[in-house]
Amino acid sequence: MPEKKSGIATIAEPFVCGGSAATFASVIIHPMDLAKASDNDMNYSGYQVRMQLYGQLNPGKPVPGFASILSSLIKNDGISSIYKGVDAAIGRQLVYGTARIGLHRAISDKLVESNGGKPISFGMKTLSGMASGSIAVCIGTPFDIALVRLQSDSMAPLSERKNYKNVFDALTRTASEEGAVALYKGLAPNVLRGMAMNVGMLACYDQAKEIVAKLLGDPMEKGPALTTQIGASCVAVSLFQLFCLFRFLGKRPFMPFDLIKSRLMAQKPDPTTGKLPYAGVVDCTIQIFKKEGPVGFFSGFSAYYGRCAPHAMIILLSIESITKGYRSIMGLN
Repeated sequence: MPEKKSGIATIAEPFVCGGSAATFASVIIHPMDLAKASDNDMNYSGYQVRMQLYGQLNPGKPVPGFASILSSLIKNDGISSIYKGVDAAIGRQLVYGTARIGLHRAISDKLVESNGGKPISFGMKTLSGMASGSIAVCIGTPFDIALVRLQSDSMAPLSERKNYKNVFDALTRTASEEGAVALYKGLAPNVLRGMAMNVGMLACYDQAKEIVAKLLGDPMEKGPALTTQIGASCVAVSLFQLFCLFRFLGKRPFMPFDLIKSRLMAQKPDPTTGKLPYAGVVDCTIQIFKKEGPVGFFSGFSAYYGRCAPHAMIILLSIESITKGYRSIMGLN
């Protein structure tokens, strides 16, 4: 019996620890994420508009920075407003974060095992990141939809608001009112986004950890030392940020996919014609380009940039400590 328990605990380890780290990071940076997703209308007309939808609703007007958005939210709606939708963020990470990080670690461990215990190449790490990222997105997209709906519901006039109670209410009502397929709007760009995120953060961290450990003489017998963690995390996050800066060169087309995903997820049928604003990914891309120009694809960049670096750093630094604690509790050391 103890051996069976130990085996289950070992299999569950990457998922439990990965999901815990992702959830912890999301709770900490949720206000930044909310700023990326929402903005107060400049006329304070009683509703908020999503930052990534601001260009669509207010063509030609500059998008405000997230610092002013957060201060406006607190001023007008109180401190609790900056944690609107946090239950959806937690639910999403418990599903998506757990799958994204857990699958990458599980796949990587299997590849290392098949390689005789020797470190695998960066190419193999990249493939693991892409595979786990795409699978995780397919599993977690409904929660992503719920998060977008909760955060963007206040953009509508009072008479048109859904007033979702929580993440489960958003999920069930979206499915019942618009069909189950509505829970997978924006799946294609979201898959590309998830693959890019896993490669840019997890695969780079794994590779950096090996390099930094060698430079510092860290044997990593019981996991990486704190100095190795910090060094590898800094390298991984720096590369992650560098990829973001090179979007226009096509090396990391992350922000456009993020914006297109958000537009597709938040779109609602026209009350008169019943027609959706966008027919799909291609149509959405063309319309944004025509109406807002190339710059329109990067609405909310400042909040996105300021949100992702801390989120990645918190995950990478906390996951090792969480893993050590888990192994100690489960007797896996």
